[in-house]
Amino acid sequence: MYAYSTSKLHCEILRLFSKIEYQLPNLIVGAITKESLYNAFENGITTEQIRLWESDLNRVETTPAHYYDEFPSRDVFEAACDYARDQSGLLWEDSKKMRLVVNAEIHMHMREFLRGQNK
Repeated sequence: MYAYSTSKLHCEILRLFSKIEYQLPNLIVGAITKESLYNAFENGITTEQIRLWESDLNRVETTPAHYYDEFPSRDVFEAACDYARDQSGLLWEDSKKMRLVVNAEIHMHMREFLRGQNK
């Protein structure tokens, strides 16, 4: 485990459930072992608290996507946004700079739509 912190409190919390191997001014290196978890349970740390820490790892979700920019006109950009929205595939848009991101599932349909717009 690598923890970047200068807080003495964070260090002491980490000591409750891990074996600290070494500590630098802004880095704490330790290992979570079976024994360190048993020690944590004996000191009142519950499995629910550990699950909460684990859930922090799952906060970011990745979604395959495609980025579009350099639209030939504002009308084409707005039509592309509307099309992606209608297909439930619009993930993000920047109207000012005419950029958008769509879900990868609609990428092929979006390409065909844009080809039709450029004619």
